[in-house]
Amino acid sequence: MHPLIQCKTTILPLLMSGALACFGLLLEAEAVVPPPDGGYPGGNTAEGQNALLSLTTGGFNTAGGYFSLSSNTTGNFNTAVGAGALLANTGDNNTAIGAAALLSNTTGINNTANGGLALYANTEGQSNSAFGRDALASNITGGYNTAVGRWALLDHETGNFNTAIGAEALISDVDGRWNTAIGYRALWLNTSGRFNTGVGFGAGADITGDGNVCIGQLVEGEAGVDNRTYISNINTTAQTFSAGVNDYVTVRLTDGRLGHTQVVSSRRYKEDIKPLAATSQALFALKPVSFRLKKELDEAQTLGFGLIAEEVEKVNPALVYRNGKGQVESVRYEMVNAMLLNEFLKEHRKNEQQEKTIALLKKELQARAAHQQKQIEALTAGLQRVNTQLELNKAAPQTVLNNQ
Repeated sequence: MHPLIQCKTTILPLLMSGALACFGLLLEAEAVVPPPDGGYPGGNTAEGQNALLSLTTGGFNTAGGYFSLSSNTTGNFNTAVGAGALLANTGDNNTAIGAAALLSNTTGINNTANGGLALYANTEGQSNSAFGRDALASNITGGYNTAVGRWALLDHETGNFNTAIGAEALISDVDGRWNTAIGYRALWLNTSGRFNTGVGFGAGADITGDGNVCIGQLVEGEAGVDNRTYISNINTTAQTFSAGVNDYVTVRLTDGRLGHTQVVSSRRYKEDIKPLAATSQALFALKPVSFRLKKELDEAQTLGFGLIAEEVEKVNPALVYRNGKGQVESVRYEMVNAMLLNEFLKEHRKNEQQEKTIALLKKELQARAAHQQKQIEALTAGLQRVNTQLELNKAAPQTVLNNQ
């Protein structure tokens, strides 16, 4: 048994008996003259025609108004102020202030209604709180709901754990659960959706699905969609990115936590540092594709280029992000970029070495060419000398003897 329940079931009767005993002693010791109007045995107070009309053993009830708490027989700790307030009630620990507030309640317990017709139709629902005219007026068996504002959760009947703060907030909800609406007409059209949140004037007014979040004035969302988030000004406020001045907002896939891109490149944040070496060669197994997103993600289905995360996972599981369910969600392109840089640097170093080798070969070829040129020039000079000598020999005069 929950400690609070145990406390209520064990200590409360003792407190009641003690209070009655003290009350009796006080009556014996000193009486108010004239006696309080409407005071009755058992700590009950009734004022108004047919107030607490059917009471038998119930105690510590307060009824003020025409037919207020008129059906209560054994219920305890009820407070009804207003004509017809808690009219049909037999349950415990209910408070109704306003005409017809909690009028239909029979066995529901721990309810609070403040406002005309607040929790009007409630019969068995428990632990509901309604503040404002017609707040939770249609609730029948729903429990643990809170409505603050005129017509807040007006049509609600059976769902649990909803919170509506603001006039007409969650006004159309019938059996939704775990919804939170704060602001005039927040989550206005939701009827059966669950886990929706709307904060702001008219926030989430068009939402009908589950798990949606709308924040900001007139951020109305969309009908028939689930698990989407809408925040005002995000799509209209532009700012120039400047490193060290502003940053990008990020979302963690596993749980949706917001943050920002925390660039921690310093060595003091890292350990187990190793060169990529051959690791980056996995890039050569990747298969870039063109694609178009499905219409529910991009109505225009704009042409895009990229990778398929499931295929990348087969190449290297470290290159993909996963969602909260462990499913492959997207590619870690920042790691792909680092691998591309590594392969680029490797290729660059190869090119540098090749350029050095080519330069050495060129220098050697130039030296050889210069040497050969010198040899050619020497040979040419030698040939010229031979030719000159031949020409001289050819031109020398011939002497003829007369007697021969």
